[in-house]
Amino acid sequence: MQDPDAAARELERSVKELGFHGFMVNGFSQVGDAETVVYYDAPQYTDFWVSAAALGKPFYMHPRDPLPSREPIYDGFPWLTAATWAFAVETSIHALRLMTSGLFDRNPGLQMILGHLGEGIPFNVWRVDHILRKAPRGLPCKRTVGEYLRENVYVTTSGNFRTQTLLSTMLEVGSDRIMYSVDYPFEAHDEAAQWFDSCSISETDRVKIGRDNARQLFGLA
Repeated sequence: MQDPDAAARELERSVKELGFHGFMVNGFSQVGDAETVVYYDAPQYTDFWVSAAALGKPFYMHPRDPLPSREPIYDGFPWLTAATWAFAVETSIHALRLMTSGLFDRNPGLQMILGHLGEGIPFNVWRVDHILRKAPRGLPCKRTVGEYLRENVYVTTSGNFRTQTLLSTMLEVGSDRIMYSVDYPFEAHDEAAQWFDSCSISETDRVKIGRDNARQLFGLA
């Protein structure tokens, strides 16, 4: 997203003319050169988010690997990159930046989607808020991360087919904020479906997570 104004115009065209029901943003943008990283809480994206919120469509925060030059901790450990671990770390930090930057204070109706049962945030949100209450260190947002998580974020089951983990997420954010997803080509549709069809949740929650929540969020008939 090198040109936020152009991105806003294209988003408006995609929704109003082409009938899109949401949009995806990459984990970060490289602007100017390959080593210059920009995250979407930066001031130049303020107007873009206002335009996005006005359309009433959610955005999906898509993971990507950090640049090797910025994250040497992965050097020599390629098995910890990508979907194993680095995707979740990079995406969760970016999502926390957006939540704590005040983005959802300025755009309270804006909705963010995180895959993989929230990239670990639901399991750590109490500690994040607990520490920030004791030492806010100039925190600009007006509410707790937990409040944004439960009011401005949806999570999907993509690539995380573990019933215990799903139940923990349901306890933290509620079944109304979870949507079924697979994470193809990293995962197989049949494995995801077999797990979801038999996991130990109520049929009411299964229908909501499997269908109804997405229909409501995306405005589908």
